[in-house]
Amino acid sequence: MTGAFNTGRTVALVVAAGSGTRAGGDVPKQYVPIAGRPMLAHALAALEHPAIDAVHVVIAPGQEAQFAGISDIVPILGGDTRQQSVRNGLEHLAAESGIDRIFIHDAARPFLPPVVIDRLLAALESADGAVPVLPVVDTLANGGDALGDVADRSALVRVQTPQAFRFDAILAAHRAWDGAANATDDAQIARAAGIRVALVEGDAMLDKLTYAQDFARAEERLGARLVSRTGLGFDVHALADGEELWLGGIRIPHDRGLKGHSDADVLLHAITDALLGALADGDIGSHFPPSDPQWRGAASGQFLEHARDLSIARGGRIDFVDATVICEAPKIGPQREALRHSIAALLRLPVSKVSIKATTTERLGFTGRGEGIAAQAAVSIRMPEGDQS
Repeated sequence: MTGAFNTGRTVALVVAAGSGTRAGGDVPKQYVPIAGRPMLAHALAALEHPAIDAVHVVIAPGQEAQFAGISDIVPILGGDTRQQSVRNGLEHLAAESGIDRIFIHDAARPFLPPVVIDRLLAALESADGAVPVLPVVDTLANGGDALGDVADRSALVRVQTPQAFRFDAILAAHRAWDGAANATDDAQIARAAGIRVALVEGDAMLDKLTYAQDFARAEERLGARLVSRTGLGFDVHALADGEELWLGGIRIPHDRGLKGHSDADVLLHAITDALLGALADGDIGSHFPPSDPQWRGAASGQFLEHARDLSIARGGRIDFVDATVICEAPKIGPQREALRHSIAALLRLPVSKVSIKATTTERLGFTGRGEGIAAQAAVSIRMPEGDQS
């Protein structure tokens, strides 16, 4: 999702201001990747619904750079607690006019089915608030050193987000909240203000992701919905005196170099075209026209990183890269491992997923005569099944 959205009658406020790392590693969980995309990116994409006119995001101070890598929505800075973060978001939106309804959604529930949005909107026709819920199916009991009394689960529900409210009602409720208790959701604040909160059917896809095992299950679930694609790339550049020879992002010692508008890295060009082909997104020339002077002498690594980022933005996973360099000289064998590591770093892949080979044309043709170097590449990726590109 990109762009600064104009405020409309129905807006969504995504709460992504946490700093916890219970999912593992040192990255806040909203930025942990699932199927190649940060969890927050999945949450934003799920809110691209025809009934939602604007999306706003509350993030933690200091996370501006991380968020900028996901979206160009202007973020709102949160507070020390979830309630303070939501309040900051509501106050920011209160300065704008024309908001009737608001969805308050946790980034930790990134897989929002459109039907839940529809149910919540329908419920707001007769209530000032609505939340999605699921029945409790497990036995619930008091814990401690030993199992305690069992609760009557028939009277309990699991409450999810997004939670939908009339904007003026939930803004007033947050302003009236005394903060004596730690509010775990906005329905609690709404009820304290006397707002009737209706219940609608939730969805198991909205289960909250908190721990490493939650992310592993989400990865498996999304992985089963990905389809394989393969792209092919081919490129040629002439060898010339007075030029540097760049291959795979590495300067190779040689008496001549490759001539081109950029650094003429024939190997990276072929891999970039292969990846763009798998994305059905044109070729390197359509993204970086040779007629554009800003690309004169440019490092080709940025072309490959651009194609990588396009894949990530669309939920793609790069599975494997296989490339062949075709030349008489220089010898590629001594450089093979360095090339693999360089390309793997550019694509953020394990080295085991990059194969580099070399061959000659038995002194036939322009490569056989030492007039130039060619490269061909195949890239296999997996994309979300619904991708229509």
